[in-house]
Amino acid sequence: MSRTKTSRPWPALLAVLGALLLWGGWAPWPTAWLVPLLFIGWVPYLLLERQLTLQGARKRRVFAHTYLFLVLWNALTTWWVSYAELTAGIAAVVLNALLMCLPLMAFRQTKKRLGNRIGYLSLPVFWIAFEQLHLTWDLTWPWLTLGNGFAAAPQWVQWYEYTGFLGGSVWVWAVNLLFFAILIKNYELKIKNNFPAIAADSRRGITSAGSFSIFNFQFLIPCLAVLLPIALSYLIGATYQEKGPTAEVVVVQPNLDPYAEKFEGGAKFVPYDEQLTRLLDLTEQKLTPQTRLVLWPETALEESYWQNNIDSNYKILRIREWLRRHPGVALLTGITTIDSYPSKEAASETARYRDDLGYYDIFNTGAYFATAAAPIAFYHKSRLVPGVEKIPPLLASIVSHIDLGGTVGSVGSQPERTVYPAHPSAPALRLAPIICYESIYGDFVSKYAQNGATLLGVITNDAWWHDSPGYRQLFSYGVLRCIETRRDLARSANTGFTGFINQKGEVTQREPAWVPTASRSTVHLNDELTFYVRFGELIGRGTQLLAVLLLLIAVVQGWRNKQLAR
Repeated sequence: MSRTKTSRPWPALLAVLGALLLWGGWAPWPTAWLVPLLFIGWVPYLLLERQLTLQGARKRRVFAHTYLFLVLWNALTTWWVSYAELTAGIAAVVLNALLMCLPLMAFRQTKKRLGNRIGYLSLPVFWIAFEQLHLTWDLTWPWLTLGNGFAAAPQWVQWYEYTGFLGGSVWVWAVNLLFFAILIKNYELKIKNNFPAIAADSRRGITSAGSFSIFNFQFLIPCLAVLLPIALSYLIGATYQEKGPTAEVVVVQPNLDPYAEKFEGGAKFVPYDEQLTRLLDLTEQKLTPQTRLVLWPETALEESYWQNNIDSNYKILRIREWLRRHPGVALLTGITTIDSYPSKEAASETARYRDDLGYYDIFNTGAYFATAAAPIAFYHKSRLVPGVEKIPPLLASIVSHIDLGGTVGSVGSQPERTVYPAHPSAPALRLAPIICYESIYGDFVSKYAQNGATLLGVITNDAWWHDSPGYRQLFSYGVLRCIETRRDLARSANTGFTGFINQKGEVTQREPAWVPTASRSTVHLNDELTFYVRFGELIGRGTQLLAVLLLLIAVVQGWRNKQLAR
């Protein structure tokens, strides 16, 4: 009986398969059932790269297949960004995939110069060093940081309080490399054992790849690498208890369509006075004498307010009057503010200029009313969405001369993490104001806890993304921030998901999207600092140092090889 003629999988098919597996970690409706796909999602790419290397493929061909894999993963996972801004959506897919090629090309060159063993060990180093860079630079877009994929399974990563979400990236790479190594070893062993039969087939003109079986005891090694951290996580979760005194909090979801209702000029524009009335009415429905804090969503007050005379605004006076009727209640609301500078020298790098106004900045702001009479405390959103809220300096001088019919250029920000002071009636309540996109960043959010925050407060407007995976994924990322800091989280969305998450990353309340509603819960106010909060991104900074060292060694070795070849 003759053997069946077989051939190795096409690299393009492996690229598609890898993209589909990684997409499973960010499925449209996050579920723990699909998270294990992350542990094998990189194996097709590793097989693809190995196959092309053995074939002696040109650099351009390797790069093309690498980019195909990455752009498909990005497109499948973050296509919904185009709802808010088409150009930003395209850039998030096309450019981010291009940037992701950098650590993979660095791995390939390292493997070529320093051998397979060091080469494959360098791969997670380069990738995680890139993830760390993606947290801080002007084109920051860490949505697809591998550790974020476990947002749907917080019970598996309770140890993030020690490692942060980059610990999850290490875990993903370790398991993928183990599976890949054992696949290759098992395959080569089968080829060796079947060599006589293969040689006989070759003499008869039959091409055979040899038999292969996935059922091998060696596969217990990567399986244990999956199961042991999960077991440790369940142990940590089982012994962890919510910490700190309690306070009652109300979060509000007004459900105003930003495309039709929220902003002046929309087809179904709701007057700003009526919007404020809706916020107050929804708040009243859940308010009790024990309520100590109310959260309204990002840009709940949308009209631009000058910070230096904000208290003369009629709507601010309405809010203060409402607070007077409810002593003991503090309010955090999203608002758009403007602040001016006395001179060009005092202005920020994002400042704009008009002859009648001078130098000024526009801010996406959180405004905190500690009491009816206290001065408003402002927090200016600091992690800005690239291309929408923040334009890299290289492009800023270009777009500043273009009239797009609306706001042009970057909005202002601030360098420090503001923590609002405790309310007299709740001395343990120190709120961290986190605006929308900022909740993706573990290192950023941890600095609020360093500065004394006992509660994470997220205010957001997820309606820009319609009914898409975007707001579901963003809500799920909040569970990781709770584990990393061991802080409760209260979340107010214009629409999307409004609710509460506890210190173990468990969603205790979640209101449905697309309906006006409010929610009330009692939260714990923890002031203890986790290992991750105290020491920050040790993994990210460590891999960046290792990446630089590996690149230097690879460059030197490449130079030595050229000298020896002469």
